[in-house]
Amino acid sequence: MRSGPLPGIDVPDEPGRAAALPRCGPLPARLGVTETGPDEPLTVVAAGPAGAARREVLAALLGVPAGMLAVPAGSTLLIRYARVATRAAYVPGYRQPHFYGADQAAAGPALARPPRRVELSLPEPLLRHFGVLDTPDTDTLGVAGGRVLLDAVGRGGALLFVIGADQAFGAAELHLLAEVARARVQVVFVVTPGAGGWSPVEPAEPEDAGAAVPPPSGDATAPVDPAGVAVEAHRAALLAAVPALADARWFPVHRAQHPGLRRALVGWAADEGLRRASLQPPMLPGAHGPVPVPPDADPGNWSEWLERQTRTCARSVRQHLALELANTHLRVVQEIVFGVGCAGLPQLLDREMEALSLLATIQCDYAVREILDEAAARIFGAPVAEGVRRRIAAAVHWGLSEPSPGPDLARVLLVTSTAGVGDVTGVDALADHPGPARAEVLPPVAVALSGGCWQHWSSPGNADQGSARSWAQRALREVELELSREVSRRFEAVRLSLDAVLSDALDHGILLA
Repeated sequence: MRSGPLPGIDVPDEPGRAAALPRCGPLPARLGVTETGPDEPLTVVAAGPAGAARREVLAALLGVPAGMLAVPAGSTLLIRYARVATRAAYVPGYRQPHFYGADQAAAGPALARPPRRVELSLPEPLLRHFGVLDTPDTDTLGVAGGRVLLDAVGRGGALLFVIGADQAFGAAELHLLAEVARARVQVVFVVTPGAGGWSPVEPAEPEDAGAAVPPPSGDATAPVDPAGVAVEAHRAALLAAVPALADARWFPVHRAQHPGLRRALVGWAADEGLRRASLQPPMLPGAHGPVPVPPDADPGNWSEWLERQTRTCARSVRQHLALELANTHLRVVQEIVFGVGCAGLPQLLDREMEALSLLATIQCDYAVREILDEAAARIFGAPVAEGVRRRIAAAVHWGLSEPSPGPDLARVLLVTSTAGVGDVTGVDALADHPGPARAEVLPPVAVALSGGCWQHWSSPGNADQGSARSWAQRALREVELELSREVSRRFEAVRLSLDAVLSDALDHGILLA
């Protein structure tokens, strides 16, 4: 017997036999600044700490009363252009949005839980250039909320950060801004007066008044602009931690109107709109015309490869989500004991589920794109053009609606007050920042807290930390099991549909999509 280390499991036993174990490419491990797509709507994402008068700044920018921009705590406000003013609340678990008056005196609907987002449509000409997304205060977001904010900033393209003159950048805010600085995102800072207004700044006096000092060339008694001093102080503190934001623009708020800020945002929207329009040609190569299968193409046992590859990718996604849920459980327990307590558990866990949904969607999309590209290359003998890939993806997506894969894939998983997981159809209510029509094969993954769960833990009578920790552990375990089944079901549906599309192409010698 020959001594030495044992070979790896992927090393073939015989010299002439090659190992062909399926591998899934590296998946995105965490949620960050999403790359801007050419079809994403231009959006300015407003963020900042509490007490910085962010709502008043947006109201003055749009020319509306500040009360029109009020939303429940933890909800996002998406402001779009429309010829008629409307307002709608999107609540997870509700199949239709709740519409109510857009005026300042309109009372919102009585909902079982706060909406994920509120959409306000206004006939404001500025909104023709870009939309505005007002997010919750940065000091209440936590780890998961910060990741959701980064995703929205990346897709929107611009961040409007509002901070008060008497406030300082926190560690979480500096981390968020450092993540944004590494992406192609326009960052604009607005400094508002503090609680007591702009702090007066006295001109500095010489240390030795009796020394013979030559008189200054200018007016020694010239007043110092306190707003400018506050802006420079905040800018210096930020650049000491995030030097990559040296090109960011700063605006102090002096009055109700902000013409400089409006011009800066409109100029960004014009440049960014042209840049996004140039990213994608009007007609993708391969979008039309026949796509024949080469007569000498040898796909081999591609159907067996497809089955192995989909199972491998599904297992990889499940492992990533299980690890993320384990980290979520640690953060939830820490917040229950040392942070928000039982009363803040619904908002905390719902935000964690929102970040988890975005991560699961990105990972599933990435894995399915990889499977589709490699399977098409095996059938057609070479990597296909983008237009051909989209035709195949559209055909696979259409095949998912057939009765064979099973129930509808576009559904929402709701965590109940008994630590169970139910489901309802409809995903649109869960998106904080809805984008254009998806070009991906699968619908997004959606997990949220039900209204009954929200009311249960928001009640003052349910303040036992031990019960809350036990419930959170059981609920996250049920979410893990349900997501595992959901991911397996999705990849199996993709396998069946893609197998049918490519088998038809092989049988007819041409792509029928």
